[in-house]
Amino acid sequence: MSLFGLGSRNQKTFRPKKNAPSGSKGAQLQKHIDATLGSGNLREAVRLPPGEDINEWLAVNTVDFFNQVNILYGTLTEFCTAANCPTMTAGPKYEYRWADGVTIKKPIEVSAPKYVEYLMDWIEAQLDDELIFPQKLGAPFPPNFQDVVKTIFKRLFRVYAHIYHSHFQKIVSLKEEAHLNTCFKHFVLFTWEFRLIDKGELAPLYDLVESILKL
Repeated sequence: MSLFGLGSRNQKTFRPKKNAPSGSKGAQLQKHIDATLGSGNLREAVRLPPGEDINEWLAVNTVDFFNQVNILYGTLTEFCTAANCPTMTAGPKYEYRWADGVTIKKPIEVSAPKYVEYLMDWIEAQLDDELIFPQKLGAPFPPNFQDVVKTIFKRLFRVYAHIYHSHFQKIVSLKEEAHLNTCFKHFVLFTWEFRLIDKGELAPLYDLVESILKL
């Protein structure tokens, strides 16, 4: 089953692909990402292109990684159910509870699919908010922009952690492990390059992260 041959899987989970911020240099930077990814050198692909604004680069990549995780998780929606995954875990030691600080202020225990649904809704709301992710050329990024980006990446990591710990065998049976590993490697190299995730947060997949960074 190809990741992109979505077939008859639960279509609700497949959100429309987000596009890079149009008014910024988003489209231009997206072309740069596509070109450097095509070269196969992920370390090169994550670096800030010379002369580019770091916030523009973070913005376009945030959209890109959101889309990647959405597609990856979407292949698992019939297996990652409230019955199979009643809590959002990454192995026996790590459990994630949901809070967005606005509608849900106190962290609540939810099933893995519910957590991912809350998370994707929350990220989408950030990406659609022009005060956070400006669409117009020259519009300023807010002072807390990089903090918002760090929270998005920290939470996207949790989806990867859940997939690797709870659904890796299913990914293997779908013959998608090479794609998952490449996506995760790209994600790790990017977050490491810009110090977006604290080391402690990486603990559930630390051995894998370390092996990626050493290569």
